[in-house]
Formats: sequence, C-alpha cells, structure tokens
Amino acid sequence: MSDRERLHDAVREVRESYDQLNEQRLGRRWDLTDYALGFVGDVGDLAKLIMAHEGHRTDVAAGRELLAHELSDCLFSLLVIAEATGIDLEARFPADMAALTARIRARITADGPASPADADGGPLPPAAP
Repeated sequence: MSDRERLHDAVREVRESYDQLNEQRLGRRWDLTDYALGFVGDVGDLAKLIMAHEGHRTDVAAGRELLAHELSDCLFSLLVIAEATGIDLEARFPADMAALTARIRARITADGPASPADADGGPLPPAAP
C-alpha cells in the first residue's frame, strides 16, 4: 500500500468515526460547510501556535508536537473536502505550484527591486481565469 493510500484510508476511517459520533450527538453527519468551518477553526489554532512558536504570543503553549497535530487537523479537513468534491489534490498540486512559481518569477523579473506596494509580503493574488 502506498503512502497516498494509507493517508486516504486514515482520512476515511476518521471521517466515518466522526459520522457516527455526529449522528449520535447531532442527529446528522457533518456536511462540507461543517468541514470548511472546522478547517477555519483549525487554521486559527495553527496561527496561534505559529505565533507562539515565533515568540509573538506567550499565552499559548507551543511545541513541535502541537504544531504537527494542528497541521494534521488542517490536512484532514482539506482532504475530506477534496475527496467529497472529487478533487485529486495530489494530482492538482504540482501543476498549481508550477504555475505559481512561474507567476512569481515573472513578477520578480517585471517588478525589479521591491517597491513599497510589495511591502506587505503577502502571497500573490490568484491568476486571472
């Protein structure tokens, strides 16, 4: 069994367990909106841990294990959403990263030295369709 198969099997097993728990507690299974909102919560938790890791927060315990756990929670949600919508992230990711790299490199060449408009250091906006 490949790493990919093990990963997806683990996601399915956890999702099935959550389905049982949510049916018992809520009377229904989570839908994609629930998973998306759960993902947003996990990203918030991850942001707090990263801030603590970087020394920007002292009210949150930080550690490698906590970061690894939160990253896994985020990945779980992404994989559930991708699978439920028929998106193969493993197949899609390399092509998207190649396109993003090309856009970044084109911008580096076109923009030259950094300008004040680039000072936020944020990611590039998505490419126009």
